[in-house]
Formats: sequence, C-alpha cells, structure tokens
Amino acid sequence: MAATLVKHHDVPPFADHKDLHNVIDVTQLGDVPWQSFSVQYTGECPEVVPPWMDDEFEVWYRDPHVMAHNILANPTFKNEIDYTPFREYDAADDMCHWKDFMSRDWAWQQADTISKDPEAHGSALVPIILGSDKTTVSVGTGNNEYYPLYASIGNVCNNVRRAHRDALVIIGFLTIPKTDRKHSKDDMFRIFCRQLFHSLLSAILSSLKSAMTKYEVVRCGDGHFRRIIYSLGPYIADYEEQLVLSCIIKHWCPKCIAVRMNLNGGGVYRCRGHTDFLIDELHGDVLWDEFGIIGDLVPFTNDFPQADIHELLSFDLLHQLIKGAFKDHLVDWVVKYLKAAHGTRRAEEIMSDIDRRVAAVPSFAGLQRFPQGRDFKQWMGDDSKALMKVFLPAIEGHVPGDMVHAFRALLEFCYLARRDVVTEDTLNQIQDALHRFHHYCKIFDLVIPTFPLPCQHSMIHYADMIRLFGALNGLCSSITESKHIKAVKEPWRWSSRHNALGQMLVTNQCLDKLAASRVDFDARGMLTGTILSIAALAHEVAVPDLQRLIQHFLFTQLNRDDPRDPTDVPTGSLPRHEGKLQVFNSAAATFFAPSDLSGTGGMRWEHIRACPLWRKEYLCNDCVFINTNSNTQGMRGLEVARIVCFFSFNHNWEVYPCALIQWFEKINDCADEDTGMWMVCPSFHEDGSRHLAVIHIEMVFHAAHLLPIYGSEYIPDGLKFYHSINSFCSFYVNKFADHHTFEIAS
Repeated sequence: MAATLVKHHDVPPFADHKDLHNVIDVTQLGDVPWQSFSVQYTGECPEVVPPWMDDEFEVWYRDPHVMAHNILANPTFKNEIDYTPFREYDAADDMCHWKDFMSRDWAWQQADTISKDPEAHGSALVPIILGSDKTTVSVGTGNNEYYPLYASIGNVCNNVRRAHRDALVIIGFLTIPKTDRKHSKDDMFRIFCRQLFHSLLSAILSSLKSAMTKYEVVRCGDGHFRRIIYSLGPYIADYEEQLVLSCIIKHWCPKCIAVRMNLNGGGVYRCRGHTDFLIDELHGDVLWDEFGIIGDLVPFTNDFPQADIHELLSFDLLHQLIKGAFKDHLVDWVVKYLKAAHGTRRAEEIMSDIDRRVAAVPSFAGLQRFPQGRDFKQWMGDDSKALMKVFLPAIEGHVPGDMVHAFRALLEFCYLARRDVVTEDTLNQIQDALHRFHHYCKIFDLVIPTFPLPCQHSMIHYADMIRLFGALNGLCSSITESKHIKAVKEPWRWSSRHNALGQMLVTNQCLDKLAASRVDFDARGMLTGTILSIAALAHEVAVPDLQRLIQHFLFTQLNRDDPRDPTDVPTGSLPRHEGKLQVFNSAAATFFAPSDLSGTGGMRWEHIRACPLWRKEYLCNDCVFINTNSNTQGMRGLEVARIVCFFSFNHNWEVYPCALIQWFEKINDCADEDTGMWMVCPSFHEDGSRHLAVIHIEMVFHAAHLLPIYGSEYIPDGLKFYHSINSFCSFYVNKFADHHTFEIAS
C-alpha cells in the first residue's frame, strides 16, 4: 500500500468511497443517460373497465443511436470490425468460409439495396443486432422479473460479441404488464401485452430511423470518419420470444409456413410481403387456423425500412436444441422408454445407475459436476449444456443402440453448428447429422407417437441461417443469457432491493463509464507500467525412477538429432541433473478456441491441474492431449496422458518446464461406432508398472476429458467421481467436453 501511495505523493487518489463515486458521476466517457416514458391503453373500453386499462406502464431506455456511436468509436475494436461486406475463401481449395456476420448473404443483400440510392454511395452498413429475454433475479423474494433489451452492431467480429467487452450493451428495461388473476387470461389483455411489446421497441429504436435512409458521418475507433447507414439486423430470442416478435401462434414455426401438425413436412419461408397479403385478404379465423398468424398485431419492424421480422429471427441453439431437443425431449424420453420397457421399479433402478454414472464422471476444467446425477429441480442453461457433455456414455448399455445414435447425432449437430468457421463441408456434415437424428429418433415412437415439436423442427433451418447470418456462435441466445448476469442479476444483488430498478440503472451507467475510461486510459498508455530435490519429489509422487526419467528427457532435449531411444543408451552416457526442482500444482494452456468462452481474440485460457490435495479433499490429476505428430490431424496425431506433476529445473543455464505423465494407449485405430468417441486405456509395462515419461511442457496441447466405459454393469453406490480414473480400465475420450475438443478429437 505504501509503495502505491508514493506514486500519488503519499496522498490517496480518492479520499473515500463517496469521492470515488463522485468522480465516476462526473465522468463523461461512455455516459449515455437513462430516459423514461409511460404508456397506457388507449383503445375502446368495455362497460366494466379492467384495472390494466387504467394503469400506466413505465419504460426505461438509453438512446440506441448514441450506444451505436460508442461501439463504433471504441478503439479496442479497431482491428475487430468490418465496415463492408466481404467473402472469405480458403486459398488452398477456394472453399467459401462462413464466419463473421458481414461475410454472409444478408449483409450483401442489404448493401445492394442501400446502393440503389446514389446519395448512399460510399456509406458503411451498420446492422443493429437486438436481443431480449425475460429473466428472474430472485424466486424466493417475490419472483422479481425484469425484461432487458440488448443491442450490438453486426460489424464487430463474432468473438468480440461473444466476449461482450462493451460490444453488447443494455439499452432498455421493457415493462411487464400485470393485472389481477380474473383478467390475466383475457384475449384483450394478451393482445395488449403483445402489441405493447412491439410499440415499445418501435419507440426506443426511433432515433435510428432517420439514419436508415440518409447517411451520417461518425468517427470510428481507428480514428477515421465514415458515412454510416443503419439497418435493423438479426434479433436474438428464444422460441417464446420469437412467437411474440413474429406475431405467430404457439406450436407454429415463425420462420416458415409448415403446418402445425406436420412441421417435419416443411414449407416455404415466411416474409413480410406474404404475411401482409394474407392479412389483407383473409379473415382472422383463417389466418389463425391455417397459417398460425395473429392478424390483430403489427410487428415493430413494419415501422422501419428493409426490415422483415421473419427473416431477422436468429438461431437459438441454447433453448431450441440444448434445453429443448436434448434436455426436455430426448432425456425425458429415455425415462419414458425405460418405464415402458422395464416397468416403473426396474426403470428407477436403471435411472439410479445412470445418475451414479453421471456423478462418477471425472472432473474437468470448466465442466460442471452432478454429485446427485441429473435428478434435481431447477435446471439452468449451463446445467443442460454440462449434462449433454457426459450423458451419452452414461446411458450406453441401458438403452437400445438407436437411442445412443440419436443422442450422438444431436450432439454432433450442436457442435458442428456452433463452429467458429463453417464451410460447405461443415454444412454437409450438419445435414448428415440432421438426417441421422431424424432416422434414429423413430425408435422413440414407442413412447412418443407424434413429433410436432418446433424446437426439433427449427434444426432444418440452421444451414440456411448460417448462409444468411454467418457462424452461429455470434448470434446465439447464450450471449444475451450470460449478459443477464452482469447487466441485471449482479446489479440487483448490489441494490437495497427497494425500488431496485433505479439503482440497477445507475449501476449499469457507472459500469459503462468505467469500461469506457479503461479503454481511454489504455489508449493513452496510462496502464503500462513458492523447491524440492529429485528424491523428495520422487517420494511424494511415488515414482522411484524419476531420476532416470529426467535423464531420458534431458538426452532427447540435448541430442535432438540422435535417433536412439533413450532407454537403449547406457546409464553412464545419459546426462544427469542433481539440482533442485521447482514444482507446480497447475499449468495454464492457451489456445485458439473461438467457439468456446474466450477473449476477444478467440484465445481460451485453461488450467490443467496436478494437485496433491484439491479443495482440501482429494488428489486431482487432469488428463491431457499430447501432440506426438503435428503433421497428422485429429486423434491420429495426438496421444492421451495423465499429468502426475508439473515441475521445472535449470540445467546448464537453460530452464526446462516439464510434466511427468502416465501414458494412455488407444484401444482401436478408429473411434467407437456407436458413440463416435475414441477409446483409451492406461498403458503399462510388461512387469505391470505404469508407463511414465517426462516431457517438455510444449508437447501438452490442452486438457482432455475421459469418461469411463461403464458397459451394462451397475456401478457401486459409494464410488466418488475423483476415483473414476483409477477405478475403471477403459475410457472414452469425451469429444463433447467443449467445442475445441470436438474439433480435434472427432
């Protein structure tokens, strides 16, 4: 503390917390003040007026025009932003790549439309991406609900939007109309709520309208001034929200006119012109029954040029596939199948064993554990994403092979669709996974006779949506879901709970100022500015021949051109190290994984543990991929090993960071046909001793997650997850652990 105060001449930069808050309040950087307006029902009233018709509903928002200016002017985005549409091709094979938003068809179509106006020539298209979703901050203290509205621009790269970093901002809190129980289900009240939603969006976005037809000049983050024309871009929403946005009835598809009872039959895409024509020509009952359209509603996009809400509805991998098709459908159908096939009592025994298998899954960095299996009440999005990574091996042996294949096809569809870069080959693989999913799902006809499920139906649109908007990971609803934490839930927890919304508005405004100040300080250059001996470590990790392993390692490092195996070299000819070793309980692997949670550059940082007492409870030794052949792709160029410990030492003035590992060997030369995952087992010498080695830390690619091959036998009740690696003889290499693993272990 004293050393810090010297920089300020022994005077703290702030006298107290009030002084700090005052400085934040007067800061102009990033300051976009909150505004409000009230709305009220103005239509015809019945003789007995329900209370909601007399109520006023307050809405708070920030000018989206100014927010868009701030994003464009952010200097940290200057190398992560595209001002013009473009096409991206692989130089090796001329194959087109679908990645960032501005590289895809929608941006090109909008640019072509804008270019028809001669006065707009030379302007940059800035699509406004929107997202909204109700969220509950506390169930136990009054079921407090909020309705945040988020905005971003389509020009920033997907990895920037996914990492947030001020590229996704909160621009409003929409009102949630309430009334008494008597009137809550009235058709008039429901229509009012839906139309109110559209009217609020139209009012909040109205400041952008003038700049959608006539350009304005804006200073961008790279210091250049550009002509800018705005346009409404994709809208990120879950299925329920998509129905409200598109004015479509539940169980219908908001993207196409497929008949509700035969969604798999498909249908042509909806469009604004077709919908307007139907509303003008057909009676409301016909619209409702035959097209699923609520003719009394007018979508907010009708107030803006070149905006078609049916086209702008984005993907929803989280709610449609992970929460919907996987958790709510397939997982529940497995339970129904087991009860139908084995009876309730026997099914409960099998499900208990599946829960024990899920609970026994070894720990993995970033992977949620299920100590009690999958049987708990409150399911969140992260719970469903975590379960889908470990559920496949848990059910194998308890359900028919076609069910395993159906789960595998759905998982592969999700992981392929979430790729950071999508090619034509990827789209073919997505279509193949979809075909296999529909084929193998027929086995569930035994317990689920029909499949009019919008969540599963939405999968047929993903390939076209990728062609339209680029890679899915830049527009998934998981982006807005995670933003809820910083923009809504944490500010609510920091509030006094009394009239919390006002305090939450101030908190968000202060956080934006601090973020903008940090960017400014960084641009101005203002932010520049625990040993063992070999014998002791050998005893601690129970590896008596550690000295010999280190000698073998040094021989390979110092004699890189020597073709001999170190085990064939006489001991007297091997280099020796007699000094101390610096031991580490973990190492950090950094690698490019833009489809997973990562920084703005797409780089992911991951801890690999080798801890003798993790959380003061158990030994934790993670498994890793070892790069053994960089010229071969996938698992054929990788081996799997388990970290025993990390250490480094200094030999002849050079530092060697190392890992002591136990090798695993592949069971077959290809992946398992049913699960699509490679299988491995621990490697041992002929005398039964573990196959150990000391390797350079640079050979470690990143962490690997192993799932026991449970087979059809029940596992013991008392088995703990941290005993699994030592308790089973063979394992699956879990390619569904994260999106990067899916790429390298398929």
